[in-house]
Amino acid sequence: MKDVTQLDEGWNLFHAGALLPVQVPGCVHADLLSAGLIPDPYVGANEHEVAWVGRQDWTYTTRIEAAAGSHERTDLVFDGLDTAARITLAGTELGRTRNMHRSYRFDVTGLAGELAVRFTSAYQEAAEVQAITGARPNVYPEPFQYIRKMASSFGWDWGPTLPTAGIWRPARLEHWSTARLAQVRPLVTVENGTGRVELRLTAERTATGAGRPLTVRATVAGVTAETAFDGDEAVLVVEVPDAGLWWPRGYGGQPLYDLDVTLAHEGAPLDTWHRRIGFRTVELDRSADEQGTGFTLVVNGVRIFARGVNWIPDDTLITRVTPERYRTRLTQAAEANIDLVRIWGGGIYENEAFYDVCDELGLMVWQDFLFACSSYPEEQPLRGEVEAEARENVVRLMPHASLVLWNGNNENLWGFRDWGWEPELAGDSWGEGYYLGVLPRIVAELDPTRPYAAGSPWSGSWDHHPNDTDHGTHHSWEVWNRQDYTEYRASVPRFVAEFGWQAPPAHATLLRALPGEALAADSSGMLHHQKADDGNGKLNRGVERHFALPGDFDRWHYLTQVVQARAVATGIEHWRSHWPRCAGTVVWQLNDCWPVSSWAAIDGDGRLKPLYHELRRLYADRLLTLQPPGVTGAPEVALVNQAAEPWQTVLTLRRVAADGTVAGESELPVTVEPRSVLRLAVPQALLPVEGSAKEFLAADADGLRAVHFPVPDKAFDYQQPEFDVAVEPVAGDPGAVHVVVTARTLLRDLLLQADRIAPGAAADRGLVTLLAGEQTRIRVTGAGAVDAGAARAALFCVEPA
Repeated sequence: MKDVTQLDEGWNLFHAGALLPVQVPGCVHADLLSAGLIPDPYVGANEHEVAWVGRQDWTYTTRIEAAAGSHERTDLVFDGLDTAARITLAGTELGRTRNMHRSYRFDVTGLAGELAVRFTSAYQEAAEVQAITGARPNVYPEPFQYIRKMASSFGWDWGPTLPTAGIWRPARLEHWSTARLAQVRPLVTVENGTGRVELRLTAERTATGAGRPLTVRATVAGVTAETAFDGDEAVLVVEVPDAGLWWPRGYGGQPLYDLDVTLAHEGAPLDTWHRRIGFRTVELDRSADEQGTGFTLVVNGVRIFARGVNWIPDDTLITRVTPERYRTRLTQAAEANIDLVRIWGGGIYENEAFYDVCDELGLMVWQDFLFACSSYPEEQPLRGEVEAEARENVVRLMPHASLVLWNGNNENLWGFRDWGWEPELAGDSWGEGYYLGVLPRIVAELDPTRPYAAGSPWSGSWDHHPNDTDHGTHHSWEVWNRQDYTEYRASVPRFVAEFGWQAPPAHATLLRALPGEALAADSSGMLHHQKADDGNGKLNRGVERHFALPGDFDRWHYLTQVVQARAVATGIEHWRSHWPRCAGTVVWQLNDCWPVSSWAAIDGDGRLKPLYHELRRLYADRLLTLQPPGVTGAPEVALVNQAAEPWQTVLTLRRVAADGTVAGESELPVTVEPRSVLRLAVPQALLPVEGSAKEFLAADADGLRAVHFPVPDKAFDYQQPEFDVAVEPVAGDPGAVHVVVTARTLLRDLLLQADRIAPGAAADRGLVTLLAGEQTRIRVTGAGAVDAGAARAALFCVEPA
């Protein structure tokens, strides 16, 4: 039986003429930080102080002892090396690597002594490759398209520039005899209730193992199949009757089955392989209709409006992302009613723990191949690396039921057409051959059970503009960059794969990341932790369109959070109300990789921004929204029901004056059919006067509320907000309190920033609008003892201009 020796201890790093003990898996930045040799690059402007780390070569060393025992073969295996490395053992070169996204295996039978992994600076490697391929246009000034490495480690418009180096995934010695399982590729399908696993296996043999008869046995859900073979490949089929279907969350359960494979010779096991699988079908409906070309995910025959978020690496120093951190972040996603996570192409193929949690939680995974915002040379040495990387990761990830879509790239097809690349390239390769040739061929060959899309955005062919709203996927960035968020309502894309709005991180996150700084929107630390082009200018213009721009930081911080949440809400409410024409929204972005002003719903310290709580409302099965005057010339109520059961409710509509007086009210019993949208015109008698600054419309149903104001907030005749605050214990939970707010006037977008009470405190809700006389109970955890004064100081709401 194969034996494994983990190489996770005894590693050293050469630094300043000395040996520094380091962690493997790990990276140089994290090791230097742990040793106190560099400052925290996430604090203040320390990012600049550690820039030298990414431009230096680094060498890791350990000792390998002679293998004991009777095995014929010993392999040295690296699951991930970041990135350009030369590996030697006892002075003998084993090989060289230039791809972070691949694993490597070297035959070291009979060798012992010092193992050295010498990493060349990513900048040096990129320069050498660029000299071979020639220059290509890029959105950012860093050379990430010339090296198969996490692109965002070179910086992004939300991330720091910290190109890492190191043994970033596990290393080990594998001792084996006769044969081992070199590849196991399960094609999992289901038809008429019977699950089918077609296993395609490849064995690697030692010299003495050549030609020997081998058997392979597979077991799933108590069903076992076995076959014998004497070559290097075998096919084995296991059928599971009455297999439970894996569903996206909200559509059913997520039954998972252990799949165990054993390779044996003459009854003696040689190697084993284990994964968990789920039975389901997935299709991508891209058929044409009278409105253009659709893009609808269909799981187990059910058409789905995807409630998605984009995922970036959860830490720029990615080796610090543990399985527990994956579980925390993805559980937060699930609790916000998210059902799809898109792994963006400037990051990594995540660790197994990520996909395991998605399998368990019913989170569909859209996996980009790793190309983003740049033109990529298609010549060697990159072309061979791209093919090897894609083949390995398709096989590695295909057992996961949560994986529903492969996507060729992020924004590169769009960039070629609109960002000036085409004339600059003058016929040079730029990646099209990958997205329309190499990658779909690999997916069709290795994983035909899943759909492939060439890119995002992509209209399906060059017959249409790559970012055409009527065809395929669409990225909506013109609104954030240049317009008011109300412009999201100007179109109904078939699938919105990226859109978003910025806001700063939580107040406590800023205090930690910018110690000793007097916080201001344009303070040096705030500007350093704002990576977007004219990011603060866009934040300010977004606020000014609706509010008077405040002079104090606390109000500015609050209002930017409000505008972020309202902006995303405006888009999702509009697009969900147009199901099935629009079949999904994927918000940019769920998470952050450090403390920064960004589009994220969860900031770099893991604190929830108001946008997170708003997503929980927007992505619930049942959504109530008031849409402003459209084709009917009057506001409409849209009731969205994504549940499998009818929604029977009573809709209450009220015309309310600024002083709280109810000028008109009606109640209407309604039924919204499953997976459908009901749109109703607002009765004329309840419509606020067009352009009125003194009244608004409120809609309520089953605890859901929507409001429509005829004018921007800065033009509305708000009263000075008045409210009472009390703090009450939570029965059965001594670590929590309820902050009880009772409105004596209209309170629009009331927000409790719990981290202002205590850095570890969190509230269970974000923005809430109360009419005069109404009350809300906000559950706060992690704050310790809280008095009403501290709670009141942490409360914000919209005020008169």
